[in-house]
Amino acid sequence: MNQFLFFIDRLSAWVGKAFAWCILILAFATTYEVFVRYVLRAPTSWAFDISYIMYGTLFMMAGGYALSRNAHVRGDFVYRLWPPRVQAAVEFVLYFVFFFPGMIALIYAGIDYAAESWSFRPYGPEGPFGEISINSPAGVPVFPLKTILPIAAFILLLQGIAETIRCVQCLKTGKWPTRLHDVEELEKELVEKKRREEAEMAAREGGEGKEDAI
Repeated sequence: MNQFLFFIDRLSAWVGKAFAWCILILAFATTYEVFVRYVLRAPTSWAFDISYIMYGTLFMMAGGYALSRNAHVRGDFVYRLWPPRVQAAVEFVLYFVFFFPGMIALIYAGIDYAAESWSFRPYGPEGPFGEISINSPAGVPVFPLKTILPIAAFILLLQGIAETIRCVQCLKTGKWPTRLHDVEELEKELVEKKRREEAEMAAREGGEGKEDAI
């Protein structure tokens, strides 16, 4: 079962890291726009479209990756105080009440939304196909972005299945199953390091106490 879970985790990670390159495209496009706008006094007509297309693509396609690393924002000021089994039970219920219906609806509606965008003929029945942006005269295509909607929802749905399986495992064992190791925020690494040091110190003090008692 862990191999199946890790396969979904790796798929989500591969998709998220592949689309992370959108950050570079967005950074270069924004830098170029700032330069030509304020230095050359010749702003582009496509900068706004590129910014929301790149950010929207990154935001959606990295969702599964963030879920696989348990990195989505949560109000855990109460959640973290619960025992693992209670956490797993609450998450299990919420996945079926909110998450899965939302993802299935997004896939269903997103397919029609993307198909309509692909079939759009902005220049008449004899012109090229594909919806373009109405925000600028550059005619930036937006149908690829709308195609991302059902794909991202499907990746999230797969990762959600993996997470519900983890909830079941936690309900059985009382412990959350292991996840694949990945890059962590420095703050989290420092907290974990501090916890390990405190645990080692407590273990040494316990061992010294036993020796003194003997």
